[in-house]
Amino acid sequence: MAMLTVKDLKVNYGMIQAIKGVSFEVEEGEVIALIGANGAGKTTILHTVTGLLKAVSGEITFDGHNLLKTPAHKIVSLGMAHVPEGRRIFQELSVYDNLMLGAYTRKDKAGIAETLETVYTRFPRLQERKKQIAGTLSGGEQQMLAMGRALMSKPRIILMDEPSMGLSPLFVSEIFDIIEKISKSGTTVLLVEQNAKKALSIADRAYVLETGSIVMSGKASELMNDPSVKKAYLGEA
Repeated sequence: MAMLTVKDLKVNYGMIQAIKGVSFEVEEGEVIALIGANGAGKTTILHTVTGLLKAVSGEITFDGHNLLKTPAHKIVSLGMAHVPEGRRIFQELSVYDNLMLGAYTRKDKAGIAETLETVYTRFPRLQERKKQIAGTLSGGEQQMLAMGRALMSKPRIILMDEPSMGLSPLFVSEIFDIIEKISKSGTTVLLVEQNAKKALSIADRAYVLETGSIVMSGKASELMNDPSVKKAYLGEA
């Protein structure tokens, strides 16, 4: 059974049907990419999976749990973390305090300390700046903090929304290297990303969204070489 199953999901924004019967699966250990243009519905899907938006109909099952009947704060306890678009760190708190807020569902003090060390190892800059006010970090460092905060909950799956948005090419490469390392350490990744080339380069499989519907799916390596994907999303003729 897949770790995460989304079946015939429909979501409305007011009178507009934003998601039109989307279905996909994420197996444990995979990196799955959702790619598509702005407004295709990628972020809406993530927000519905994590309980921030209500579905009109459909099913979302995570590890046997019905997420449509689970409050958002309990979804984190099940082992799912969300790195939102725009990072959404707590600007006025320190780097350390931001990270500790990521562990708010956990009670195992020794385990939390161990996870913090793991996060610092993965993101040395966060350790260097642990006392710094988060709002003074660069965009790339704030993205690292958002990812580190999500990892503090010790998730089994991490949902990332546009992690490369607004970052310099150097930071984009660094962020994608880190996503690969997170995956290789055993955490499943569902990645929403406009930078289709980067997303497909690290994903196992991918789904292509257009105006609220999945129009293509398959192995990331195959989609990377598909002429219609090349033309629409990779800037290649």
